[in-house]
Amino acid sequence: MKLFSANIEDLRSLYVNNLKKALDMEQKITRALPDLIEKSTDPELSNAFHTHLQETEGHVTKVKGLLQSNVGETDTETCKVIDGLTTEASDTIKDVTDPTVRDIALIGAAQQVEHHEIAVYGTLRHWAEILGLKEDATVLESIEKEEENADQLLTEISDRVNIQAAA
Repeated sequence: MKLFSANIEDLRSLYVNNLKKALDMEQKITRALPDLIEKSTDPELSNAFHTHLQETEGHVTKVKGLLQSNVGETDTETCKVIDGLTTEASDTIKDVTDPTVRDIALIGAAQQVEHHEIAVYGTLRHWAEILGLKEDATVLESIEKEEENADQLLTEISDRVNIQAAA
């Protein structure tokens, strides 16, 4: 239960509130990715997770910079969606015993997270454009592109891993 309202009165307030949620999301993903790296058995998948961890650390820095320039602070708001996605992924991964099937589960969980991130950053970019925050929009677009690239790489890996698991 939330004790205090975020006082979202206009698009700018909504934008900042969602930047705070994006920061929380990226920080949580940064903590979750090492487990995905450890649990993956496919070397290409493990490498993809490792590369995305480095990108995600950069996303944390970029979103902090956006918050700092907009409101002079880097406080967060809880991203409930990422909480649900990471809990669901963790539960699924614990239940899977076959290593190849676990890799498929890891890819599925990671793609669900990527799709959420793509939606978040696309929305934030659009709002930044409406608000006339061109530099913010450029930063957000770069993050969005990295998320899209990570999703595409996971799709390519899954094409191979899914066939191996089915064999």
